[in-house]
This record gives sequence, structure tokens and C-alpha cells, in this order.
Amino acid sequence: MDTARLLVTDNALSGQVDLHCHSTASDGILSPAALVSRAKSAGVTLLALTDHDTVAGIDAASAAAAEAGITLLPGIELTARWGRRVVHIVGLNVDCASDALATAISERAGLRRQRAREIAQRLEKRGFRGAYEGARALAGGDEIGRPHFARWMVAEGHVSDTAKAFKRYLGQGKIGDVSVPWPELGATVAAIHGAGGAAVLAHPLKYGLTRTRLLALLKDFHGVGGDAAEVVCGQQNPVQTREIQSLMAQVAAPDPAHKPRLLASLGSDFHQPEQPWRALGSVHLPAGADPVWSLWQG
Repeated sequence: MDTARLLVTDNALSGQVDLHCHSTASDGILSPAALVSRAKSAGVTLLALTDHDTVAGIDAASAAAAEAGITLLPGIELTARWGRRVVHIVGLNVDCASDALATAISERAGLRRQRAREIAQRLEKRGFRGAYEGARALAGGDEIGRPHFARWMVAEGHVSDTAKAFKRYLGQGKIGDVSVPWPELGATVAAIHGAGGAAVLAHPLKYGLTRTRLLALLKDFHGVGGDAAEVVCGQQNPVQTREIQSLMAQVAAPDPAHKPRLLASLGSDFHQPEQPWRALGSVHLPAGADPVWSLWQG
């Protein structure tokens, strides 16, 4: 894996670090430039834009970051499959022009379009007329995701907020929960490495796994070459943070293949300003954690 794409200087680490956030290029509500501006106001000096299955916002974010004096790591959050479960893998410091990344993005774009049409059809059958057109308008030319359907439902007065849209119609086990054959974990990590980036297991606590299953996921991720895991993602109980660190330590020792231990990453998972538990620049690595950005320090 080529981890020398963009160097992280001491100046980049002089303020807050946030390596997981979303713009209007996927399911966030701020443009890439507006997101960078908000990050600047929050004291962020090292930022990664990690939109879902796309790097469409990176150029605009990079230009805004250069003006703001922020170091921007080009990133992406790729959707993957671990057995029957959907997981998300963040790619950090990737080459956006990489053929490997372009192939991974194209494959997921097709799957997302299929899923959006199926979600719309299911909602139409429940009486929500115009769901596809409404979500497509909110997506603004980008790939349609469930949050776009949720926002459309709020705008049309079907629900009072997006949380209720997910709870009633779009969340796990609901009519809008459409199964998709996402690429497997190993192929996803390989695509990120093919783009010269580091593969990070996103928000491991959000998968609702038991401790045993979470340890199995971390071991499998490490086994296919995963580089790091998000020790902190958004507002999080310190007890949970220590639990993740404990599981990561178990993955690393002993390792007969002599693979490097999993490094620690972090991010707000910012989507919109009205979610204070995901505020940009609000997360911090615990003392003693080995940060993923050490891969790019000179």
C-alpha cells in the first residue's frame, strides 16, 4: 500500500482533527466549501471529506481548504458487505483518479440506483406518491440515498423529522430497507489500497454487534489488510471508547502473519448542523492511541 500521497505536517495537527464527514456530494446538507468553512470555525486543521461511495466533492473541498489553511485528506466511505451485514469502510488519503477507486465507485453507483428505485416503488405502494422524483430533486444530481427520501418525506409533511422517517419507513427492517449485494470486505479494502489509501473500519459501535461479533469483525477486517478503526465516532461514552481499544488490542496480539496492528482513527460523521452529537471537530483520540495519520507524517 502506498501511504505517501499527502504528508501530514505538525501544522496540520495544531488544531482539531476530523477524518469522517459528509457533504451534499452524498447525504450531507452542506456543500463541500460550506463544510470546510464550518470546520475552520470549529478549529479543525486536518480534515477528511468522506462522502458515501463518491469523491465528487473533493475538488471543491480541496480548493476551499487551501484558502482556509486546512489540510484536506481526500477520502471516501465505501459501502461493503461482511457476511450478511452491511459495514462501511473509510478510505483516507486516496488518489481520486485511481482506476481501482473508479471501478469501486461505479459498481456502487449502479447498486445505489437500483436500490433507490426499489425504495421508491415500495413507498409508492404505501401511498407516498412522487417519492423517487422528490428524492432525486433533493439529491441534486448526486446518487440518491435513504436520507434524501427521509428529507422528502419531511418536506411533504408525511413525518415531522428525518428520525421518524427512518423509524417508521426507512430504517432496518422497514419497507425502505432494501437489501443490496454490496462488494465484500476484502475487495473493498483492496480497492482503497489500490488507490494508495488507508482502509478504516467506520463507526464499529454503530453496527449493533455483540462484543464477540465485533471482535470477529475487527479480526476479519485486519485479516484482509484493514489499517485502522474509528476508536471515536461522534459523541461517544468513554467506556465505549475503552472497549473498542481493548478489542483492537486483542486483534493485534498475537499475529502469526506479523501484520501491523490496527491504528486509531476518529471522526464526527457530520451530516448536518442540527445534529450536535456529530459536530465537526468535536472528537478527540484518547491518550496513548496510535493515530492513523502517523502513516503520512514525515
